Amino acid sequence: MGGKSATKAGYFDKLKALLEEYKSIFIVTVDNVSSQQMHEIRHSLRGKGVVLMGKNTMVRRALKGFIGDNPEYERLLPFVKGNVGFIFTNGDLKETREQILANRVAAPARAGAVAPADVFVPAGNTGMEPGKTSFFQALGVPTKIARGTIEITSDLKLVEAGNKVGASEATLLNMLNISPFTYGMGISQIYDDGQTFDSSVLDIEESQLLKTFTSAIATIATISLALNYPTLPSVMHSVVNSYKNVLAIAVGTDYSWEGIEELKDRIANPDAYASSAPAAGGAAAAADDAPAAEAAKEEEAEESDDDMGFGLFD
Repeated sequence: MGGKSATKAGYFDKLKALLEEYKSIFIVTVDNVSSQQMHEIRHSLRGKGVVLMGKNTMVRRALKGFIGDNPEYERLLPFVKGNVGFIFTNGDLKETREQILANRVAAPARAGAVAPADVFVPAGNTGMEPGKTSFFQALGVPTKIARGTIEITSDLKLVEAGNKVGASEATLLNMLNISPFTYGMGISQIYDDGQTFDSSVLDIEESQLLKTFTSAIATIATISLALNYPTLPSVMHSVVNSYKNVLAIAVGTDYSWEGIEELKDRIANPDAYASSAPAAGGAAAAADDAPAAEAAKEEEAEESDDDMGFGLFD
């Protein structure tokens, strides 16, 4: 009895130390994961993370004991169910996820196993003798005899994702040397700085977050301005709009200050500031006038030549 208590106490201490040392935890599912795969995953995460397994009842009891000092650990409790484990890390979450999911191996279909994906039997020659045709017919697989062997004439979905693999389907897949499934660690949930979320959140790009954030700020500013209720996003707009109103009042009245004098003078005497117009425009206008002037001179010269120095009634 004392040995069990010491083992539990040691596990509790280890779990607590890992929770304090690492800020992120991957809650992983380990169904159908072999001991060799576990060894390879531990090796690939060496120096980057720590894998900790344990009985769910013991993990829950330990976490409940830590909640008094760290209430955020309560968010882990709903996910401690089934065949799960913890991977602690302080590294980049995307890179760690890739390492966890990379170690997967192909496995044959087993009767009674739930298919994680659709299973197809591809068209082609099976190399089997015609005597096994009835076996294919029983499963509804379209076949024909070609060169003394059974040939599947078209692709067929044999098992749908989420359904259990039957004994006949498992036998057929094994006969065809098809290993349709891959097994390895899966990620149930991620705990990071006191929050839990699905691993799909890691696929959100920073540009998407910035776009959403910017849109939210614009919406808040619009609502705030419409309600005349000041908020941080709307303050700058309110200041600019207020300054525009002050300028409009100053222009329409005799009220002025140093910064408004030039604007008032420009409005009152636009001709005085005409010389400040862009030179490019003037040059372009002069360039346009030059051909017209030349054309007028040519016309004048032609008229003089036609007269040949005589008047109309000479």
